[in-house]
Amino acid sequence: MIFLWLFLTFLQIGIFGFGGGYAMLSLIQTETVVQHQWLSTAEFTNIVAISQMTPGPVGINAATYCGYTAVHNAGYNEALAVLGSLTATVALMLPSLVLMILICRLFMKYMHSTTVQSIFMGLRPAVVGLLLAAALLLMTPENFSSLAVSPWQFWISIGLFVATFVGTRFVKINPIHMLAFAAYAGLMLLY
Repeated sequence: MIFLWLFLTFLQIGIFGFGGGYAMLSLIQTETVVQHQWLSTAEFTNIVAISQMTPGPVGINAATYCGYTAVHNAGYNEALAVLGSLTATVALMLPSLVLMILICRLFMKYMHSTTVQSIFMGLRPAVVGLLLAAALLLMTPENFSSLAVSPWQFWISIGLFVATFVGTRFVKINPIHMLAFAAYAGLMLLY
């Protein structure tokens, strides 16, 4: 039964997840952590980190890991957990694949029409909102600690966040180098 729910859930995310993988993260988090409770917030945070570090689109990587973890957490064996990965990944990609096949020719023909341009103008703010929602959903005590529990860990986390933002946005440091720096700093926080 979990495979059917995984398929339907990720199919729905694939249909309504405009804006790419990062915009889908808030939808995936809402469905897998809040709605179905297949994953904990900490597991989802780990999945997001792994999805960003592995090659490929973030949304598809997250779906793959979520499908695996959801089935594994439900008590199934490794082989069925891999099937859960496949189910979630295919369901997430299916709407995009079908839509691209069906509307590719129509879009190329009408892409300069005012109606199509107006639709895309309306979608842009929604995509920005979904990206912001994904960022805000990841700003949790599991990621940043809290002032009451561990003030130094909280401020170091905030410092890493600001340093990464400034480093990639203004200083133009390679994001891979910033990721390595943040991973090293995270390891230092363990000690």
